[in-house]
Amino acid sequence: MKKETFSIKGMHCASCAAIISNTLKKMPGVKDADVNFATEKAKIEYDKDTVSVKDMNGQIGKLGYSISPQQGDAHAGHNMTAEQMGMSESEHAAHLGLGQTKEEKLQELKQMRNKVLFVFPIALVVFLIMILDIIGIGLPARILDPIFLIVSTIVIFWIGKPFLQGVLKFTKYRVANMDTLIGIGTSVAYVYSTVAVLFPQAMDYLNFPEGKYFDVVIVVIGFVVLGKYLEAKSKIKTGQAIEKLLNLQAKTALVVRGGKETEIPVAEVVAGDIIIVKPGAKIPVDGKITEGQSSIDESMITGESVPVDKKAGDLVVGSTINKQGSFKFVAQKVGSDTMLAQIIRMVEDAQGSKAPIQNLADKISAVFVPVVLALAVLAFVIWMILGNITFAILCFVGILVIACPCALGLATPTAIIVGVGKGAEYGILVKNAEALEKLSSVDTIVLDKTGTITNGSPKVTDIVALNGFSENEILRFAASAEKHSEHPLAQAIVNAATEKDIDLMAAKDFKASEGIGIEAKVDGKAVSVVKPGKSDAGQITELQHQGKTVVVIKVEKSVAGIIALADTLKESAKDAILKLRKQKIDVIMLTGDNELAARHIADQAGIENVIANVLPQDKSKKIEELRSHGKKVAMVGDGVNDAPALAAADVGIAMSTGTDVAIESAGITLLAGDIAKLSQALQLSRSTMAVIKQNLFWAFIYNIVGIPVAAGVLFPFFGVILNPIFSGAAMALSSVSVVSNSLRLKTKKF
Repeated sequence: MKKETFSIKGMHCASCAAIISNTLKKMPGVKDADVNFATEKAKIEYDKDTVSVKDMNGQIGKLGYSISPQQGDAHAGHNMTAEQMGMSESEHAAHLGLGQTKEEKLQELKQMRNKVLFVFPIALVVFLIMILDIIGIGLPARILDPIFLIVSTIVIFWIGKPFLQGVLKFTKYRVANMDTLIGIGTSVAYVYSTVAVLFPQAMDYLNFPEGKYFDVVIVVIGFVVLGKYLEAKSKIKTGQAIEKLLNLQAKTALVVRGGKETEIPVAEVVAGDIIIVKPGAKIPVDGKITEGQSSIDESMITGESVPVDKKAGDLVVGSTINKQGSFKFVAQKVGSDTMLAQIIRMVEDAQGSKAPIQNLADKISAVFVPVVLALAVLAFVIWMILGNITFAILCFVGILVIACPCALGLATPTAIIVGVGKGAEYGILVKNAEALEKLSSVDTIVLDKTGTITNGSPKVTDIVALNGFSENEILRFAASAEKHSEHPLAQAIVNAATEKDIDLMAAKDFKASEGIGIEAKVDGKAVSVVKPGKSDAGQITELQHQGKTVVVIKVEKSVAGIIALADTLKESAKDAILKLRKQKIDVIMLTGDNELAARHIADQAGIENVIANVLPQDKSKKIEELRSHGKKVAMVGDGVNDAPALAAADVGIAMSTGTDVAIESAGITLLAGDIAKLSQALQLSRSTMAVIKQNLFWAFIYNIVGIPVAAGVLFPFFGVILNPIFSGAAMALSSVSVVSNSLRLKTKKF
């Protein structure tokens, strides 16, 4: 089985998504088809030996839809012919793995706008004439009828062409969508009115009232087209996060090939290329600096505006900006392997995923149109039995026009698209909508210590000088002896000396003893950096009780001093924990470290609950234990040993400075390993779910109230019958209001 993401053309409402999904699932060889109306994409799992893209397009093509492999998903889409994809040459040109480009969408939007500019002013004039007629100062029917007949004919057959096509597909293939409802409703009103104007004798013969509903045809189509235009315009805005990410990409790279500097498109860069980056230029791909140094703006990834100093040996990320200095680096990750490409792919996948809360709306959307058609026919029959054909037509048309599956279909995905995009702006990458939904209900967050709360690498915290040596002398001897060691503690001592601008001395006769320490000749003196012995006590014991690692520095076998090292708390950790507690979250530290080291860090961070001495294989058991007590748990970690716990939690959250295994096991990733983003992620999830619930509430209420009112249930009590004109306006407003409510997330600060 092969799973691919396809772009879709031809969808107009949520029912279209259900039609495509159901049609594809019935095909032999297609295991699953998940269609998203908001993103206009489908994830299809199929057996390529049994069914082809051409076969699938053959089935849905007759219904007015087409699919094509998404650009980043399969380069095969670029190589497939029109015949292989089951398309005409013009359709194939529009579907070369791209679906609709932004330019195509804007062109389509422009065409919709032109139609709105034509029909909506006319609709407003007709609406005004209708109001004047109600208050008794309207124009005579002999003047209005011919004009309205001509105008409504133009409107229904030009502007309303998609709706009429929906009716034809319904009669031919027995599939119906929103276009079908509008098409049937306006067609009935148009045909009845045309017969009344052109053949009044026939109306008299049938004893039908000579009612004319040209105004209904014109105004309803005018409102619906306006609503579709506003909806399409808003939907483009929901996807602006991806556009912003794409705009971050560098266009060219200055590479050294054959001893010459050559500027080439970034797509032509290959791993191993030596690339020159000049001041102010964007770094084209991911790699490692080989020569030079600079300050780099990495705000795209970290969200921090302060440039980061980089030197030879440091890693650089594509699309970040070189502020000052020039350097060379070797390309390591190019194309779809770069960090930015992975971020874009992750955001796209998340925006196309479905949250569990959407399942009910999907089930209703799938049967919505047939049910509405049945209700419209039922209302028509009842009013005909009651002897009021005018009400029968008004209610029939009104029900078809006011019913809107789009509001239901857009309620969840538009909020997910905006929410996931907003998260990406903050450096919060959401793998799927389910993770975002589950995070909103979390009440307990379990934090790994090393690399999550702490920086993940030891630093010198204390230097105790003894026997006449100064702190700098101790650090100089220790760092000089340790500079040839690759041990993390040795590197920490060397880094501490470098930060203090201490010049190191030459060392020789370096010797490392496993589990004991090192020794070397420094400036002719025997220097050793070793673990404390049984005879060492006093301050050493005190430092060890703080969870610190202690080494003794000896010069010529005389104790010169003590250096204490520890993994230090991240600067943002304490504030991050405080914010989580204000959000009524129970925070727990889960670590394999000893109780002393764990408690020392927990006290600094403000964490009360600590579970220490936990083996990697037991971390997931602790998570399951918390969940068994009814807790909704999010696990935050960064290492391979955290992966099982991340998978066992309701939501796994990985720090991007951690391992690939941890990130794969997580539903949410925090870029730059910034724990401060944890509180923001929680706020984002809660705000997104609040918007989804608001959208679903109004979408359900709108249809639950609107359809009965359109059917005339208020008439026996208040003498009120809803004119289809107002039904059309309400339908247009429902979809626009849902999308607009989702767009509010873009303005929120987290």
